[in-house]
Amino acid sequence: QVQLVESGGGLVQAGGSLRLSCAASGRTFSSSTMGWFRQAPGKEREFVASIHWIPGRTTYADSVKGRFTISRDSAKNTVFLQMDSLNAEDTAVYYCAATRPLYSGSAYYSNDYYLWGQGTQVTVTS
Repeated sequence: QVQLVESGGGLVQAGGSLRLSCAASGRTFSSSTMGWFRQAPGKEREFVASIHWIPGRTTYADSVKGRFTISRDSAKNTVFLQMDSLNAEDTAVYYCAATRPLYSGSAYYSNDYYLWGQGTQVTVTS
């Protein structure tokens, strides 16, 4: 089966850090742009970060720029989201997603992605 599985979420105090992982299986995702989105209760799913299949191309939402870092290990078919300086506004379910191979768009919108993980909860306490 082709799937994405997130892990690494949990409870953390404000100012702390978490590292999320997204393990892909079923096929190689080295030629897919990978993204992270999040959804808080009562809010729409929002873009967090993406990493292009072309090396070195990353994009971040303004709300997380300078605090979050997206990376990937293509050999392990895994994508990461390092989250530092967390605050209460970061509390959400975090989802990873993959575009189809060689995607040429911005990968900023949820509709750009065809495959999604189940999500992992991140809760930041004050």
